[in-house]
Amino acid sequence: MIAVEDLEKVDMRVGRVVAVEEFPEARRPAWRLRIDFGPELGEKRCSAQITNYARDELEGRLVVAVVNLPPRQIGPVRSEVLVLGAVAGEHPVLLLEPGAGSRPGDRIA
Repeated sequence: MIAVEDLEKVDMRVGRVVAVEEFPEARRPAWRLRIDFGPELGEKRCSAQITNYARDELEGRLVVAVVNLPPRQIGPVRSEVLVLGAVAGEHPVLLLEPGAGSRPGDRIA
């Protein structure tokens, strides 16, 4: 169990995927993403193991990400955010989707 105060430290935001690039250097299949989190946070980069989504399914899509984790170096990519999805056993990651009317930068509460 964690305290509510611990959960409140996690900054989850809505972002719009603006670019999806190949990431052949990754140990596990992954995309390199650029995500726009609105004027307050701007664009962030990350590596995401969501290759069950095609490039055209990701570009322009709204996603939910944790934006206040320390950056991680994943091969040549500096991953600045963690895109969130549901994982069930061996099934591929299913991205969390913000509701209609959500905009880049909106906080998840």
